[in-house]
Amino acid sequence: MLLSLCWLLVNPSTMVGQGNVVGQGKLPPNSSTLGSFWQTFKTAVVSGNQETVASLSQFPIGMSYGIKSIHSKTELYQRYREVFKQQSDAAQCFTKKQPVVDRANQRRFSVACPDKAGNEVVVYEFERTRTGWKFVRLDNTNE
Repeated sequence: MLLSLCWLLVNPSTMVGQGNVVGQGKLPPNSSTLGSFWQTFKTAVVSGNQETVASLSQFPIGMSYGIKSIHSKTELYQRYREVFKQQSDAAQCFTKKQPVVDRANQRRFSVACPDKAGNEVVVYEFERTRTGWKFVRLDNTNE
């Protein structure tokens, strides 16, 4: 039993469940499983596919203290570098990190990335909406 539990914790592909399998073609933006959503979102950020990132986001996207929220797909395109490259290199981070589900709310998860000093304070937050998982907020816990 303990071995099975360890396997589930170590192997994120077990979170995918039935339906689309990660890595087999493009998954729909409203994919309901965390594993398939994360794989799709991560791939889009790593490859710089802004259109897919926008389709997997819920607007307005909240930003850190005092920074104006992002209200539309067009605005996300204009501020893409600010969100995914300025405070942290999200593409590099996402290849190494796995989602951490909020213990208090299973409909939320986050990925913490290092800032330029190496502190994991740049937090990308996601939420399960009625249309599936979405990127909803960028928070810099160091501000």
